[in-house]
Amino acid sequence: MRVFLAGFGLIIILAVGYWLSLIVPLSGALNTYEPLLVEQCERLEIAPGTEDIVVDVEANIAFVSSADRRAWFNDGGSEVGGVKNGGIYMVDLDDPTSARLVSPDSMTDFLPHGIDLWHGDNGEKRLFVVSHPSTGEEIVEIFEVAENASLTHLKSISFDEMYSPNDVVAVGPSQFYATNDRRYDVGLMSWVETNFALPLTSVVYFDGNTGREIENGFAYANGINISNDGGTVYVSEVVKRRISVLSRDLQTNALTKTRTIKINAAPDNIDVDDEGRLWIGGHPKPLEFAAHAKDSRKISPSHVVKIDPETDAYEDVFISLDGEINASSVGAAHNGKLLVGAVFDPHIMVCPIS
Repeated sequence: MRVFLAGFGLIIILAVGYWLSLIVPLSGALNTYEPLLVEQCERLEIAPGTEDIVVDVEANIAFVSSADRRAWFNDGGSEVGGVKNGGIYMVDLDDPTSARLVSPDSMTDFLPHGIDLWHGDNGEKRLFVVSHPSTGEEIVEIFEVAENASLTHLKSISFDEMYSPNDVVAVGPSQFYATNDRRYDVGLMSWVETNFALPLTSVVYFDGNTGREIENGFAYANGINISNDGGTVYVSEVVKRRISVLSRDLQTNALTKTRTIKINAAPDNIDVDDEGRLWIGGHPKPLEFAAHAKDSRKISPSHVVKIDPETDAYEDVFISLDGEINASSVGAAHNGKLLVGAVFDPHIMVCPIS
């Protein structure tokens, strides 16, 4: 009996030690940050929860995903509850002083999350949007983009393997990859999965007809994007504070992990600019993010990092510590401007960059 108790005690000690080795770096408690660029930025009001942004380089505009997700977040993600209908907004980068709703009024029970823009060879454009309707079904909505940036709904995609989608990257008119960010939504296993950084989440692929899991073994897969040549896919792993780099087979669409890039924040969405650099919005203090999610009066610092995927070198670009924008989830850069969006806040920051 004593041997059993001693062994059990050792297991507990090792588990606690392992947990501390994960949670302390994740919390950002060992890191110090100073405000960066934020004083040069303008605040642009849009709508609650400017969670993801994608730039249409040809039109010099940006699409912003918006949903008032605080109630949904506090319910543990098990149901949308009383969250109001969300929408997609357009921002003109030549005059980023106002925004207008471009998603159809007919879209009801619409809770946008991650988004991506696909360009066809004939000039066709489609916007892909992860949505979490109150029915519990997880959907990627596909919209046709008109010349004036208005959206027309084309189709809704769902399949069993896409059970907790966070972000999407389009690779064809109906083809896409998406991340599943959680394996367990609620209960003890949900806590264990997150706090012990268990690699239980995945990337799925939809080929235009059917969907399937294409790669797994990620610790809270969040943002996803693709290189400009289509040969590399990037996935952010929140609880590991890193970006996974995957080689993509252009014939089979299979993904193979090649390496990871560590950063000094918990990464959220990923933007890829014209030169192939990664811009990542993230959370330097995730425990403060959790407190902000429950109480909007509490500050959650914001952080945007730029990465050169050729060298894996990264640079801090934007840091907000005093609530100018809380819980940044995306940084999208184009033509001398950086747009920073947030999980809960009703605005974005428009910042000058060189």
